[in-house]
Amino acid sequence: MRYFLELSYSGKAYNGWQIQPSDPSVQQTLQRALSTLLGAETETVGAGRTDTGVHASYYVAHFDTERLLDDLARFCYHLNAILPHDIAVSGVRRVRDDAHARFDALSREYRYYITTRKDPFRTDTALRWTLPLDAERMNEAAALLLEARDFTSFSKLHSDNKTNLCRVSRAGWHREGDLLVFTIEADRFLRNMVRAVVGTLLDVGRGKLSVGGFRSVIEGRDRALAGGSAPAQGLFLTGVRYPDDVYIHATNH
Repeated sequence: MRYFLELSYSGKAYNGWQIQPSDPSVQQTLQRALSTLLGAETETVGAGRTDTGVHASYYVAHFDTERLLDDLARFCYHLNAILPHDIAVSGVRRVRDDAHARFDALSREYRYYITTRKDPFRTDTALRWTLPLDAERMNEAAALLLEARDFTSFSKLHSDNKTNLCRVSRAGWHREGDLLVFTIEADRFLRNMVRAVVGTLLDVGRGKLSVGGFRSVIEGRDRALAGGSAPAQGLFLTGVRYPDDVYIHATNH
């Protein structure tokens, strides 16, 4: 039987989601906890990779077990008791046996947080920015992402992407108090794509790059044309959307 785990985690102490040969990862930590609770070696498949230091306020991974988990709330409680403080499971849902946390995802949403004041409680969860930013121009540039299909300019060099084509359905900046927040949703993301997009949009916001220049970066399909990658600590995976029919006796999140 297959289940979807809904979880959140702070990425500060981990070398990303995916299992690494020697460094701690969220996936490895989760699998150890599941294996302990289920009494059998248990592997997980995640909705996607997050890089070192990147967080997730909503993440999905699937696992298989021969046991019928008839009390999912109790299972969650015991799994959270095993997991460290920086990983939390919020839900477990029965899904079709062929449901896949990565390949069945219709879209994923990321948010990047920038704080405009010194805040000791956001040191690890937002980028502190002290220079003036033109949010209106940044939104003009971000709107161009919805027209683009090839995101080679924002892809990590020498990555193993089979294609650099993505379809962005939402992209824009808004303010939440002292925070400036960038939200982007797409059917898929390339490695380092969001941080490269944010870094380049910050160049627009501080006047280093024009909106037309941002369009040229997209059309150039060359990573060297884009800005630097924004630091990892401000980035969160905040949503993963699935078709309703992957769930058994349930509706979508």
